[in-house]
Amino acid sequence: MTPPHHNGAAPRRLHPADLARTAVVGLRTRRMRAALSALGIAIGIAAMVAVLGLSASSQAGLLAEIDKLGTNLLTVTPGQTMGGTDARLPVDAPAMIARIGPVDMVEHTGKVAASAYRSPHIPSFNTNSISVHAASLNLPAAVRATVAQGRYLNAATAEQPVAVLGSDAAARLGIARIHPGARIWVGGQWFYLAGILNRAALTPEIDSSVLVGYPAARKYLNFDGHPSKVYVRAQTEQVSDVQKVLAATANPRNPGEVGVSRPSAALVARAAAQSALGGLFLGLGAVALLVGGIGVANTMVISVLERRSEIGLRRALGATKGHIRLQFLSEAILLAALGGAAGVVIGVAATAVYAHVKAWATVVPSLAWGGGLGAAVSIGAVAGLLPALRAARMQPTEALRTA
Repeated sequence: MTPPHHNGAAPRRLHPADLARTAVVGLRTRRMRAALSALGIAIGIAAMVAVLGLSASSQAGLLAEIDKLGTNLLTVTPGQTMGGTDARLPVDAPAMIARIGPVDMVEHTGKVAASAYRSPHIPSFNTNSISVHAASLNLPAAVRATVAQGRYLNAATAEQPVAVLGSDAAARLGIARIHPGARIWVGGQWFYLAGILNRAALTPEIDSSVLVGYPAARKYLNFDGHPSKVYVRAQTEQVSDVQKVLAATANPRNPGEVGVSRPSAALVARAAAQSALGGLFLGLGAVALLVGGIGVANTMVISVLERRSEIGLRRALGATKGHIRLQFLSEAILLAALGGAAGVVIGVAATAVYAHVKAWATVVPSLAWGGGLGAAVSIGAVAGLLPALRAARMQPTEALRTA
């Protein structure tokens, strides 16, 4: 506090440096209590910053993956007939779709009524949810799947009892590597294994499939040739236009029996769902922040009771009610700000570590750390207001007498 004027009048204004010094002294003399109160604020802010940061980082990582895989993939599947039965796509549906100008690639699979097992000794009911599909020769390129081991089907192996496994299908069959002569039991006969695919992010149905060539499926598995799913890569700027005409092109007679979807839209929706789920954790962080604010208020109330002699002495030496009010209010704000700053650091660190583990870009929105720090200061001001007013109302004689 600035020294009194030469005429003995009490100063009417408390300098910021003096205010900060008195606030720090008040906290330093009660370190344990101040630390525990600040911890409540820190936990709440850390939770809020981490939730917002992890949500933003995961969305950024997911959207980056979508951009890498491409948002121009469309799928065509059979729907239902007017009578409620399952419809079928025409055999020549892929060829008709390929005639659409902006379409760059058309590949397809057909569901085969056969089961796949590691050996003929496996019980027939133990299918492990593995499906068998006839597949076109450039399917991996269309769905952005790569070969993990071995090789994919070619014009020669598509004619023979040869299969390629999706990543999940290989795991369920207990096959980790492709070795010469490796084979599985498909549709009552042996099929040799050519390769294993890596996971296909946009088309998870491929992961749990055993893929064979169309000619082999017709020859060995009584496949009727009707595709069950067509994968269409279109020019990015023309995707919406292609999507509008796909149903009518795939089945001109009954376009209402055709379903058209965009797999990347499901991932975008998943990103939005993650953001919505983050609201729950934000609520938990807000509760922790509220508890921290109550702790600050409790600390300041007790501080006022314990420091009545100090209040009385300062008032007797010329401090005004405003000086006392500002002193205790600044202590509460400083206490909450320290907790908020610690919470921001903890939240950002948690986000950075988790994003690094997941190979995401670390994204911490300015709303997270700026809003968190602002919320902490605001809570400190609200929590310290009542104790500050109570301290300011104390009369010097009363404070000294009851000390």
